[in-house]
Amino acid sequence: MLKVTIDGQTIEVPEGTTILQAARMLGPDVAPPTMCYYSKLETSGGYCRTCIVKVTKGSEKDPRPMPKPVASCRTIVMDGMEVQNQTSPELLEARKGVVEFLLANHPLDCPICDQAGECHLQDLSFEHGIESTRYEFERRTFKKIDLGPYIQLHMTRCILCYRCVKVADQLTPQRYHGVLNRGDVAEISTYIEKAIDNDFSGNVIDVCPVGALTDKTFRFKSRVWFTKPSDAHRNCDKCSGKVTLWYKGDDVLRVTGRKNEFGEVDEFICNTCRFEKKRTSDWQIEGPSKVDRKSVISANHYSGNTVIPDFAFRVAENNKKIDDSPKGSNLLAMKN
Repeated sequence: MLKVTIDGQTIEVPEGTTILQAARMLGPDVAPPTMCYYSKLETSGGYCRTCIVKVTKGSEKDPRPMPKPVASCRTIVMDGMEVQNQTSPELLEARKGVVEFLLANHPLDCPICDQAGECHLQDLSFEHGIESTRYEFERRTFKKIDLGPYIQLHMTRCILCYRCVKVADQLTPQRYHGVLNRGDVAEISTYIEKAIDNDFSGNVIDVCPVGALTDKTFRFKSRVWFTKPSDAHRNCDKCSGKVTLWYKGDDVLRVTGRKNEFGEVDEFICNTCRFEKKRTSDWQIEGPSKVDRKSVISANHYSGNTVIPDFAFRVAENNKKIDDSPKGSNLLAMKN
C-alpha cells in the first residue's frame, strides 16, 4: 500500500491508483472536479484538464515537487506523495483558466437548456469561473441533429469530452458516431447523418456532462427541480433494470440510470427501460432517490429527519409555561 496526502488528509491506496481515485476515496469534498473522466469507461480522462492538481512532493524517494499542475486522472500515486487541490491558490487560479477555455465556445443558454440544474459545467463555472468572458470572437454554432428517434445532438454546447464516443465504443456492438475534423473545427457527428440505433445508445445522454446530448422524450417538459426522483427496478433481460424515475405528479417524465455522488451512473441501462417503460406499473418502487442537499434537484423534497434548532425548543418551553400551548407540548415531545 502507498501513502498519499491530499489537502492535508492522508490515505493508503493500492499501487496503480491515480491521484483522482485516491481523492475520491477521501470523499467528494476533496476530489477534484471532472468533465471528461468517467470511472465506468476505460481510457476516459486526460482531455479537459479540470482535474488538475499541484504535487508539492513527488515521493519519499524523490521529494521534489512537480514543476507544473498535473491531470489527477492520469497521474499515478507514488509513496509519500503530497498533493494540493483546494488548498492551493495557484492551482485554483489555473483551474479558473481551464474553465475559461471550456466556456470559450459554450453558449450562455442555461435558461433554455434541458441540462440546467444538473449540468456539471454549470457547477464548475459557478465555482471556478470568472464574471465575464474575455473571448471576443464569434462562437461556434451548429444545427441541431436528430440521432435517431430518442436523442438530439446540439453540438453548439459540446465541450468534446469524448464520453459519448467511449460509451459507443465499449457498450454497443457498432459505433456510428465519433469526432470529426481537428482543432477548433472538431465536432461530434455521425457519418452520412446515420441514426444511432442500438439497445444501449441512450447512455450517451447520461454520460454527457453538458446539454449537448438530450432525451427527445423529455425535452422542454419540465425543469429537474420541479420533478421528484425515485429509485425503482424491474426484471430486465438486457440490463440490471435499476433506474431512477423522474416524477411530476403521477407522471413519469423520464427514466435515467442511477448516479452516485460524483455524477456517474452505477450501472448502464438499456433503451427499453429508458424510453419504453414510463408507467409506474412497469416498476417496483424502492423509494425517494438520495439527492445531495447542495443540488437544486433537492428543492422541497429533502429526505431524512428534519433538524430543529435549539432555540425552537426554548420557545416551546416558554409557551408551555405561559399558556400550556399544545403546539409547544408537541414540539417538546419530539425533543424527548
